[in-house]
Amino acid sequence: MSHDVVIGIDGGGSQTRVMVSDLAGNILSYAVGGASSIHKDSNAHENVQKTIQSSLTIAGCSLDQVKGLCAGIAGYESEQDLDWVTRLTDVEGLHCPKWYVNDSVVAHAGAFMGKPGIVVVSGTGSMILAITEQEMPIKNIDFHHYAASAARFLSYDAVYQVLAGNIQRSDEEMVRNIQSYWNVENMAQFRDLAAQGFIADHKERNKKFGELAPIITNAAESGSQLAQIVCDEAIRQIMVGVEILGSFFHSDCVTVTGIGSVMNCTYMKSKFVDSLHSGKNKQYDYKPPELSAVSGAVLKALQSLGVPVDLHTIDSMRGHPRASW
Repeated sequence: MSHDVVIGIDGGGSQTRVMVSDLAGNILSYAVGGASSIHKDSNAHENVQKTIQSSLTIAGCSLDQVKGLCAGIAGYESEQDLDWVTRLTDVEGLHCPKWYVNDSVVAHAGAFMGKPGIVVVSGTGSMILAITEQEMPIKNIDFHHYAASAARFLSYDAVYQVLAGNIQRSDEEMVRNIQSYWNVENMAQFRDLAAQGFIADHKERNKKFGELAPIITNAAESGSQLAQIVCDEAIRQIMVGVEILGSFFHSDCVTVTGIGSVMNCTYMKSKFVDSLHSGKNKQYDYKPPELSAVSGAVLKALQSLGVPVDLHTIDSMRGHPRASW
């Protein structure tokens, strides 16, 4: 049976997630591809276009059935980015209306479904977005504030501390795991590798450091004092951004959620929730996201088309396992 459909895209730092939904919120397909940001992957345009085509194939839909597409793209910050952002969805024959936002916007849409709150994105990248009671969007980067909590920053910080010799007995297992990750046998070899810059290409180097982050966060959970210092500093920087944005809300209590591979690891999430309880500008209430970021992109596509989104639509979306985190 033929359906009119919309496409929702969550173009994060390391992966592109694409959902195809009919206009009633029934999710027809979900596909995952490579990174969507040209700042992370030179093949970003090919990655996104292939993932769109794959999702439509899985859904059994043709290009002319697509009535709208909303894409949340990491690295889309201003009109200067529109050239490379719009080319991401430049699939031959796909002539529907297309709407582009930063990936934090679709994350907020999924997490809060139009209600006010603050979403902290910390994974391959880092972003904090608030939408106030007056529906005013504010990002921490509007203040030129950046919380260095993305995966690669945790890893760089930990590695530099290791190279500087700031190691205690509790850190020894983490150090061994870091050396094994870099395929070196001892600190002398690790220092030689570091002195060569690790990896010449900066995109590949950042990717390699980003993939090291689970070793750091797992070590923090296991009691490594150095890993905990690194992770706690990232949380401290996140809280600065949350407090800045929280001050723009009229309510004394502000709802906050967190998404991304770093934020959702056990140690970071626990520390973040604890830090929220000590909020200075506001009382902060942590709540898990209602829906995933890619589901938020579907919601925004439907709303942009003027399709009413009601509880039945949301319930239909929840029927798909990838609609929630």
